[in-house]
Amino acid sequence: MLAVASSVEAYIPHRGAMRFIDRLVSLGPEHVVVEADVRAEQLFVQGEQLPAWVGVELMAQTIAAWAGGQALGRGEPVRIGFLLGTRRYTADCTGFSVGTVLTIEARAELVADNGLGMFACRILAAGVELARAHVSVFEPKDGQSYLQELEGTGA
Repeated sequence: MLAVASSVEAYIPHRGAMRFIDRLVSLGPEHVVVEADVRAEQLFVQGEQLPAWVGVELMAQTIAAWAGGQALGRGEPVRIGFLLGTRRYTADCTGFSVGTVLTIEARAELVADNGLGMFACRILAAGVELARAHVSVFEPKDGQSYLQELEGTGA
């Protein structure tokens, strides 16, 4: 289990403006904890807040960090995955204030051999829970081939 803060870039495929999480804090077989710095120049920031609905993407990228850590632990490359949806996303605020360090946690509830997964997630600031959801994801064995297959079917 990784227990020290480190850059998250080695664990996720997200780059540039599409990367919303910053540091990997803790990683285990069934959990991951990351941190995200809410910055004024970030994509989607309105006024002094990152809208609460972006929390779903923060959770998805946290799950991506978990999946990347699992792959690297097996000696495999980090692969792309897909956010399928959320159940019961609830936020106790309208947005996350610029300058806030968010802690995002995800715990694997189900990870199937076919790449489907369900994670219980939450977002905290200064130890106070601000949002929670169950997030469904899919990680195909070969993401690029999967995307090409979808393009060929017109899906």
